[in-house]
Amino acid sequence: MSTDDAPLPRPSSAALDAVLGRPLPVLDHGFVRVIDYMGDDTAVVQAARVSYGKGTRAVSEDRALIRYLMRHRHTSPFEMCELKLHVKMPIFVARQWIRHRMASVNEVSARYSVLDTEFYLPAPSALAAQSANNKQGRGAVLEEGAATEVLALLKRDAEQAFSSYTALLDEAGLARELARLNLPLSAYTQWYWKIDLHNLLHFLALRLDPHAQWEIRAYAEVISGLVAGWVPHSHAAFVDYRQQAFTLSRGALDVVRRLVRGESVDKASSGLSAREWAELMAALERPEA
Repeated sequence: MSTDDAPLPRPSSAALDAVLGRPLPVLDHGFVRVIDYMGDDTAVVQAARVSYGKGTRAVSEDRALIRYLMRHRHTSPFEMCELKLHVKMPIFVARQWIRHRMASVNEVSARYSVLDTEFYLPAPSALAAQSANNKQGRGAVLEEGAATEVLALLKRDAEQAFSSYTALLDEAGLARELARLNLPLSAYTQWYWKIDLHNLLHFLALRLDPHAQWEIRAYAEVISGLVAGWVPHSHAAFVDYRQQAFTLSRGALDVVRRLVRGESVDKASSGLSAREWAELMAALERPEA
């Protein structure tokens, strides 16, 4: 066998190997578990160069190339890396999660399996009133007395639903696919989720955002930590150019140019909508992390 025909070593990540198969807890009964992975930062670089020249360039050059790819939104090299996760989450989180369609998913089926009697109960600090200015967000945290009442109501309803579920299965002999009808959105489901790095970073960009629901952010934070250990250069570039960056529209860029020239610009003279102006000012005034 010639040198060119010799099998290439499989890229490995010490950070992922250390947690492979181990459930990382999220919420009260949920977890994220790494099942398998393919590629690493080197795979991104090799795909961009269409070369197997690992070790022929300095790490600093590889890092610079990855940052260039991320900065200029060259996405296909990041698709060369994949991550397969086993995730256990409340059904309402799963329904948000599945909106990210560029992944392969196999979910446990309650038509074939009897679901465990497990349901999500928020911590009191996660119970909040409806936001006054965000139709799909939370506002002020409930006071202790109100939070206690809400938790008791949520627990009572979930326990009753699972009690009925068990009775329908065991006493009425109802088919599993029908017995599940009354189960709450707080019930837990599980799936295997395999996704490439490009689409995984898009998932993180949306689900790590402060506007995302707190429960799915909890999962995103755990996954972000895994990605940081797996592909540190790609993750750092993602943080710098996506997660903690701000994209300027043509109008916003014109405002910034005028401000740099020392011109006085206010909302009325900016040419931006009230919301665009507020977002731009918030980004420019954001304190250093």
